Amino acid sequence: MMRRSLLLLMSVVLAAACSGPILANSPAPTGAPYEKPTPRPSAIDPIAVSLPADDAPHDRLTEWWYVTGHLATRDGAREFGYEAVVFRAQRGEFPVAWASHIAITEKPRGGRAGSFTYDQRAEIGPQVNIAPVMSRAVSAAFAITGANPLDPSTLERDPWVMLVLPDGGMEIGGNGLMLQLAAGRAPVLHDTDGWVGFADAGGSYYYSRTRMPTTGTLAIGGETLVVAGSSWFDHQWGDFIAIGGGGWDWFALNLSDGSDLMLSFVRAKDGSFPLVYGTWIGANGVVQHIEGDQINLTALGSWTSPRTGATWPSGWRVQIGQIDLDVTVTPELADQELNTVESTGVIYWEGANAVVGTLGGRPITGRSYVELTGYATLR
Repeated sequence: MMRRSLLLLMSVVLAAACSGPILANSPAPTGAPYEKPTPRPSAIDPIAVSLPADDAPHDRLTEWWYVTGHLATRDGAREFGYEAVVFRAQRGEFPVAWASHIAITEKPRGGRAGSFTYDQRAEIGPQVNIAPVMSRAVSAAFAITGANPLDPSTLERDPWVMLVLPDGGMEIGGNGLMLQLAAGRAPVLHDTDGWVGFADAGGSYYYSRTRMPTTGTLAIGGETLVVAGSSWFDHQWGDFIAIGGGGWDWFALNLSDGSDLMLSFVRAKDGSFPLVYGTWIGANGVVQHIEGDQINLTALGSWTSPRTGATWPSGWRVQIGQIDLDVTVTPELADQELNTVESTGVIYWEGANAVVGTLGGRPITGRSYVELTGYATLR
């Protein structure tokens, strides 16, 4: 199910039209050509998802490459969560618009209180898509630098990049992160075939790589730490739009027995959930689609942001009869709120969580990322 609002990207497109102040970086250098969409026949959806070809950008209204993960130092004394995302928006005669966020959560361990930091960028034009100028084979490559990507010193000086490799692996750099991700287990197509229809709102292609072994470095507090862990990659694209208010609650769980779970709750303006579904990947790799009537989500608490005044759910009980799962999802930090008005025009909560409960009646633990939108009002 769509979990990133069209409005989130539309603000970037509006900035391209009016040169407004929400861009974090300058548009394309003066005189640079812009990526003007070429006319195309109406898409006949769905068509089969084909990888690695579909790791690349598509000629569609909305698209994102989204990574979350959990990392630890070699001795295990310090643990982190992270988010890294690239958004792409294409609207009519406007040049293609891009935005990117990178967030780092230090989990409270060993007497440390924990911390949350993030950064954001946005840019207009073709220079973000650096795949055509790469000297190595890539399926997708993006550099949000506000500078000339043909100059090798750009990436050395300001390495805010995301690469998707032909084997499904990735490389991510920016905001203190320099990570290498192996492809890990096979990609998962959500809603059985990788196509999620939204009725009058359009539809989205959606697949994930849910356990990508990850290594690299993380710079924080004046230290550069060697880290390793696991990452979850989502890729969505389509000609979809947002209708009405509301938002969504999205969950990605990696459980200690080797199983993975994605849940999507699309929330209406009145707080109800008209669209709910999930995908279960068993420890043996077998994939099951989960219908909404099998999923019960209960918020256990709330947290109110002192900066935005938004009140967010904080802590959940997740019960799924189809797989006999009953777990509690608890934020590592209450405050993992991102105010990305400067780049995307929205405020959202996305953070690392701990998981504990039972699966098939047996104890289970795990790690999770949760995304919440539609709870904050722009002031």
